[in-house]
Amino acid sequence: MYQKLIKPLLFRFDPERVHYFTFSLIKFLSALPFASVVIRALYQVKDPRLERKVFGLTFPNPVGLAAGFDKNAVLYKELSNFGFGFIEIGTLTPKGQPGNPKKRLFRLQEDEAIINRMGFNNEGVDDAVKRLKKNTHVLIGGNIGKNKVTPNEEAVNDYIYCFNALFDYVDYFVVNVSSPNTPNLRALQDKEPLTHLLSTLKDLNDKKEQPKPILLKIAPDLSDDQLLDIIDIVTTVKIDGVIATNTTLSREGLQSKHKTEMGGLSGKPLTQRSTEVIRFLVEKSNHAFPIIGVGGIHTPEDALEKLDAGAALVQLYTGFVYEGPAAVRNINRALLKRNF
Repeated sequence: MYQKLIKPLLFRFDPERVHYFTFSLIKFLSALPFASVVIRALYQVKDPRLERKVFGLTFPNPVGLAAGFDKNAVLYKELSNFGFGFIEIGTLTPKGQPGNPKKRLFRLQEDEAIINRMGFNNEGVDDAVKRLKKNTHVLIGGNIGKNKVTPNEEAVNDYIYCFNALFDYVDYFVVNVSSPNTPNLRALQDKEPLTHLLSTLKDLNDKKEQPKPILLKIAPDLSDDQLLDIIDIVTTVKIDGVIATNTTLSREGLQSKHKTEMGGLSGKPLTQRSTEVIRFLVEKSNHAFPIIGVGGIHTPEDALEKLDAGAALVQLYTGFVYEGPAAVRNINRALLKRNF
């Protein structure tokens, strides 16, 4: 029904408006008697063979929702009903900010892709915490960043603020220094500033009675030498893992009229490169840390490819938009069929 009826209708309208309309619709439908029960019956696949123990956490299945979809933690409970094993909220910043000027979200239907230049639009971490306090069973990742107006030399303070605010309400943290839509943010991926940032958060985490896993989200546009630096930093600082990858600035092979829009590209064109990055990190580090694979996962085959490359878990975003909630169910069924 999604492919033949719902998606063609939604894709006729502005993607950002559709995003918020869909949120409101899911919220409304989930509040109806028995609606959540029906959604779970349709899309959730429960089987102990799907469980994964990663970063010291137990994930009910290895398919998660990537950051950027539920930035403000307004729909994590309802979205979990569609079968996700975990939900990553954010990217959150200390202060709310509107993000970049609209129009800033573009569908590239011929390429099964999306370009966004949202710019960390969010209501602020403290606002999200109010909603996360109501969480009872959803495994949550907290993706954190810096405000646009914060200079890079002071960025660590923004990450510390978000870390402290979210600590009691998320299961793991993701340090986002790889979005292309905040000016100069990717400069924080350079070895010296990144080591300082991660070391600061790691020291803060180690002082907690029960530390939380800290992951680093990296760009797909890094060179091999830069990826080797990432391996060195992650293993030296001893954070818990990597998310590979964020959106790309590459426009190679695109056909859509929107291919020249500025911003980060996600979806099918990213499939191969994100898998290459995962495989590189796994092989060159000798499996030193777990990786969450994200980028161009639309089908069960895409997910299996990421897992075969060495990812411990996978995440969807654009694939969820293009394929609908059945994508999550189909991946989990494929895993069971293969007895992964």
